[in-house]
Amino acid sequence: MKVVFAGTPEFAASALRSLLDAGFAVPLVLTQPDRPAGRGMQLQASAVKQVALAHGIEVLQPLSLRMDAKDPQRALEAKAAHERLLATDYDVMVVAAYGLILPRSTLDIKPCINIHGSILPRWRGAAPIHRAIEAGDAETGVTIMEMEEGLDTGPMLLMERIAIEDTDTTGSLHDKLAALGARMIVDALHRMEGGGLTAVPQPEEGVTYAAKIGKEEAKLDWSLPAADLARKVRAFNPFPGASGQAGASTVKIWHAEPVADTGAPGQVLSADAQRGIVVACGTGALRLTELQKPGGKRLAAAEFLKGFSFENVTFQ
Repeated sequence: MKVVFAGTPEFAASALRSLLDAGFAVPLVLTQPDRPAGRGMQLQASAVKQVALAHGIEVLQPLSLRMDAKDPQRALEAKAAHERLLATDYDVMVVAAYGLILPRSTLDIKPCINIHGSILPRWRGAAPIHRAIEAGDAETGVTIMEMEEGLDTGPMLLMERIAIEDTDTTGSLHDKLAALGARMIVDALHRMEGGGLTAVPQPEEGVTYAAKIGKEEAKLDWSLPAADLARKVRAFNPFPGASGQAGASTVKIWHAEPVADTGAPGQVLSADAQRGIVVACGTGALRLTELQKPGGKRLAAAEFLKGFSFENVTFQ
């Protein structure tokens, strides 16, 4: 089976590596254009592009796949990508966290299947891993689905579930789901070759949408319950990183746990080596165990306290 692959971040790169290791021919890869990254803001190839180039695979990076795009450059690139797909000998397109919407013109060329990091129809959309942790879900998983024009609405081919542990961050859960999706897509394609997969429509009940994470969500609202804030800290690790305004400094909070202490929301109840950094919330309190000040490194609370004073400081 010949596979055109479309994806961008490491979640997708894991699947591409798995397909290549399993012996699938990949004549063409689509991925997002190179983006500035790092302190120097140098253009950086996506994780998927790096895998493709390492295996000598042709890479396309159109700004859009919509040939009716209003921007002439986007429309031109979309038309070129469409023509390249038509000229490519392939059986199926596999899509994983690509970041571009596939229009009907693309979906109609060959079957398109998607690797989605949730138990559909829960958490359709851009940030299913973050939102599952933030909401306090007990489990999540990966769904392999047929693609259609709706947002993650297509019929399901395979699904596997895993528990969300109390210590999972978006980073750790991402890695688990990436490995799961990489294994499942190989299984799905092998079963497709043998005619052993049946598409099942998604349930009409239980639909939720995982909106894209915005940096403005990073600031913690200390009037909320500590348990909610602890989940938010885990959900926003590694991006965008939860934060609190401590006096004049914006402090990133990378790890925290709810505790039973009480006080006025934002009040620093303790800041010492014995009890750690404990901040009162609307209900309960949050013990901050890993923090980062502007321009600094991530530090355990005891180390952080050596260079930061919480005296007369309240979190806003």
